[in-house]
Amino acid sequence: MGVDNSLRMDNFCKNFKIEIKWLTEDEMEFDMIGIDASIANAFRRILIAEVPTMAIEKVFMVDNTSVIADEVLAHRLGLIPLDADPRQFEYLSENDVPNERNTIVYELKISCKKGSPRLTVKSDQLKWLPDGSQLHKETPSQSAEPKTYTSFSGNQLEVSKKPLGVTYKDIILAKLGAGQAIELEAHAVKGIGKDHAKWSPVATAWYRMLPEVVFLKEVTGADAEELVKKCPVNVFDIEDLGNGKKRAVAARPRACTLCRECIRGVTEEAVELRRVKDHFIFTVESTGALPPEVLFTEAVKILEEKCNRLITELS
Repeated sequence: MGVDNSLRMDNFCKNFKIEIKWLTEDEMEFDMIGIDASIANAFRRILIAEVPTMAIEKVFMVDNTSVIADEVLAHRLGLIPLDADPRQFEYLSENDVPNERNTIVYELKISCKKGSPRLTVKSDQLKWLPDGSQLHKETPSQSAEPKTYTSFSGNQLEVSKKPLGVTYKDIILAKLGAGQAIELEAHAVKGIGKDHAKWSPVATAWYRMLPEVVFLKEVTGADAEELVKKCPVNVFDIEDLGNGKKRAVAARPRACTLCRECIRGVTEEAVELRRVKDHFIFTVESTGALPPEVLFTEAVKILEEKCNRLITELS
């Protein structure tokens, strides 16, 4: 077919580069140039499913007289993005005891007094408990020393170095009527999106190939003006050639969505749409646990670990 799909390491090292187009606190767009689609897709899948975060996993209900069922409320709590760096915590296995290095404890205790207007419960009312669980387990005898659901040996500030709250303060959890109350304790642990979507660190991670708009022949005069008006995302512009002559040029090919409007009508044989096969426009939108540039760095580390593991197994 006349297409070279071979991959050489020296060519990859020479041609590969990343160009950051814009970066905000929660979102980033960058170009990955000189890379195969399989590698770009590997980064996308790792960002969605394998970069770990902290999320609420267990909810101990003490009282819930709201109209929200216990299971629904627990599910809502699990989807709240937490402002906690997962790199500072360890995974909690079945045989581990919850401690300050693998569990974050939050408390929600709120009520709506009788005769008061309806009360909105929001995520900022989750209170972080740096000393661990405050709920006592039921003991078979009265003389036994009461135990809690965690075993913290010290204050969690020694691990995190900052308060561990929620990323967004205005997420609505429930609405309480007069006389209703919610009291619970929530335990957050480290996990990955492959196990449950609540641990996915990105709201979205996607890429597209760089569009390429090629003129097979010049489009001038009235046809050029028609082509400019036809494009819904303003890819084309008019270039003045002097002496009253004008021609259409692709001024913003990056904005092209490949809607194919430009190859309909009189310009059908004048314009061709292509994609650059080794140039990917990558967009990462974080849920807030980690900045998007850190998330991508962590995805690179995970892919590197996978490659090293494969090499070790093969050797």
